[in-house]
Amino acid sequence: MMNKRLAILGTFVLIASMLLTACGPTGTPVVQVQTSVVEVPQTVIVAGTSVETIVTQVVEKVITATPVAVEKKKVLRINLGTYPDIVDPQKSSFVNEIAHLNLMYEGLTRFNDKLETVPGAAEKWEYTPDAMELTFTLREGLKYSDGALLNAMRYQYSIMRNIDPATAGEYAAITDEIKGAPEWRTGADAEGTAVCQTDEEKAACAEVVKASVAALDMSGNACTDYEQADCRVLKLTFSKPAPYFHTIMGIWVSYPAKQENIEEGGEVWWLSSKFQVGNGPFILQSMEPFVRGYFVPNPNYWGGVANVEIEYRYIIDSAVAFQAYKNNEFDIVGLAAEDLATVQADPVLSKEANIYAGSCTYALMFHQLKEPFTDQKVREAFSAAIDRESWVTNVLNGLGKPTLTWIPPGYPGYKEGETRWGFDPAAAKQAIADSSYGSVDKLPKVTATFSDSPRNRLRYEWLASKIGEVLGITIELNPVEATTYTALTKDITTAPQMYILGWCADYPDPQNWLSVYWKTGGFGQRIAYSNPDFDALVNEADTSTDPAKRADLYAQAQDLLTAGAPVAFFWNNVNSYLIKPWVKGIVLTPQDAGWAGNVSPLTIDIDTTMLP
Repeated sequence: MMNKRLAILGTFVLIASMLLTACGPTGTPVVQVQTSVVEVPQTVIVAGTSVETIVTQVVEKVITATPVAVEKKKVLRINLGTYPDIVDPQKSSFVNEIAHLNLMYEGLTRFNDKLETVPGAAEKWEYTPDAMELTFTLREGLKYSDGALLNAMRYQYSIMRNIDPATAGEYAAITDEIKGAPEWRTGADAEGTAVCQTDEEKAACAEVVKASVAALDMSGNACTDYEQADCRVLKLTFSKPAPYFHTIMGIWVSYPAKQENIEEGGEVWWLSSKFQVGNGPFILQSMEPFVRGYFVPNPNYWGGVANVEIEYRYIIDSAVAFQAYKNNEFDIVGLAAEDLATVQADPVLSKEANIYAGSCTYALMFHQLKEPFTDQKVREAFSAAIDRESWVTNVLNGLGKPTLTWIPPGYPGYKEGETRWGFDPAAAKQAIADSSYGSVDKLPKVTATFSDSPRNRLRYEWLASKIGEVLGITIELNPVEATTYTALTKDITTAPQMYILGWCADYPDPQNWLSVYWKTGGFGQRIAYSNPDFDALVNEADTSTDPAKRADLYAQAQDLLTAGAPVAFFWNNVNSYLIKPWVKGIVLTPQDAGWAGNVSPLTIDIDTTMLP
């Protein structure tokens, strides 16, 4: 009888053991068995009590054990692709680098989901009437993620570090409007005269910049140190009116990394979570080079606490990342053109695809000092000969949007409904007839130069063939080595007769698209574009402090630019991502260059009830 009893009791102990060890993934119900059940083997049988009665008691205890559901962690898993080369606010320039910085830091301003410039670390800003000075007032009680005080001197340091020639940042010139900045940064004044050459001169130039980036207390006195709580004012003085500069203060160049951490950490300070202490919505918990970056919500962020933790992975091969996404190892991955057809044919994946406007515009450039593109009618003809819809469909596999404007959709200044110089074979032929050449057989040789690669060869063969069919001409192709191509396009004397080039937004303001690129002396000078009327409009817009007037002036300038057909506006890039259905609250914007939703990460949540 005793042997039978022990065997039966042993069976139920084994069942209890299975219930304890056969738990599913975190979040599945876990049976917590009471201590008395575990001690069943020591139960003493009272005389006159049957084994069956004891067994029944044990079964009742196991069955009534309380299941406890452990909540799953909300971790947003993103494949970022390439591991960053450097994550330093004043040195970074690539998309994947900025994607890290935007989680950990915040500028004086920031961009909302409409890409409008709104208060960030600064609660307000104010220009002088002539826009020669800009004053920010920081929010009271700002803290770093470690709880340390964040005052205006931190931003003074970061802006000066961006200008400092010793930093040699990729975007150092973006703050050249600050008085003294270009002289200290380049060692030359506006006329090209050498300045700031000796150590004494450099120190003097640095002092000029420091006076132009003044950290002040609430009474207007110069701040003394990083511990001064009422040091909440930053006053910028410019060498020319810059009413758009509050927007520039929303990008990474002003992010306030701690001076002491940079100095203690040395050249690779940015690799350590000890030194990457920021004021943004997330904290860098760990960084495993080339493998994983992990971020947790910053409880000291003024704007609220994030709903999710974020994990970056760095899988370069899009095919591998795509397979991992299908295996539910990622929540967000980039959608590559090679996988587009597979995704569109899949009833589940097709619903998870998000393809929307990006931040870049590509154009077929025409050098206006090289015939036949000296004639506007010829430029109009070539633009009207391009079937942009077919290009996007057949060449880009749908990952693009045809455009006839320079500023892309979703950005301030975008003009909806533009139709000039769109695909129209009849109009293209008529434009050639109306040109100074009169007919295509009188046109000089037309050559399309491009960066040589198998993909680009196919693209340019397609483009030359289609334009040729419409106009009845033969376009020669000139493939050149990639580095050579880049160098050629940078100089008006070497820029090719016809080629494709693009421009992507640095910040959401028409000034970045129009003044920076097309004003005489800007990037458009490389194809000899110069229009005094255009310059007058953008110069007035750049210096206007009336937002409505400024917007109208930029709109007039873009209309004038389009009217002259200096290039054939061609296509906008698109953001293309796969997003799991349990990712909620995601806000998509054209500026989502790092990953879908990165402009507004605080809105993102994960519905754990939907997790597999």
